[in-house]
Amino acid sequence: MDPPINYCSSCGATVNLRVPMGDTLPRHVCNACGSIHYRNPRLVVGSLPEWEDKILLCRRAIEPRHGMWTLPAGFMENGETVAQAALRETREEANANIALGDMFTLISVPHINQVHVVYRATLIDLDFSAGDETLDVRLFTEEEIPWDEIAFRTIALTLRHYFDDRRSGIFRFHPGDLPLP
Repeated sequence: MDPPINYCSSCGATVNLRVPMGDTLPRHVCNACGSIHYRNPRLVVGSLPEWEDKILLCRRAIEPRHGMWTLPAGFMENGETVAQAALRETREEANANIALGDMFTLISVPHINQVHVVYRATLIDLDFSAGDETLDVRLFTEEEIPWDEIAFRTIALTLRHYFDDRRSGIFRFHPGDLPLP
C-alpha cells in the first residue's frame, strides 16, 4: 500500500526494515544514523451536517471515487485538533458553516492504514457550495440518499448509524472496525 522507504529523511543514508531494540514490529531504520521511520495510520476526519431532516453530502471531484457522494471529510493536518480538522474539511469541501456536535463514528480501516472520524454537526445556514474538490453539494432526506453512489463504506455505515439513531431518538457514539471488502 505505502511506497517503500529507501532513504533516511534525516541523513539520506539507506534504511533497512528490521525490528529495533525495544520494539516488537519491523520499522525502517537508518543504517547510518539509527533514525527510526515510523508509519502510522492516517486520520480521515469529517462531519455529518444536518439541516432539519436532511443531510449534506458532497459529490467528489477527485479520486478516489470521483463522482460519488460522501460526507465532507479529508485527511487531518499536523498542528490541528480532530475537531478543527472536521470544521476545516467541511469548509473546504462544502463551503459550509457548521456548529460541531459530538463525535459520532470512529471507524478503524486497518487494511488501508486509516482511521475515519465523523462528528455530528448542524448547518448554521444554507449558504453552502461546492469546494475545489467537490462537483456538487446537496441536502438529502433519508429516502433520497443515493446509496449505490456512496463513495466509501465508512460513510455508508455512518449514515446507517445516523438514520437508525434518529429513528430510535437516541444518538450514541459508534466505534468500530471495517473488515476487508
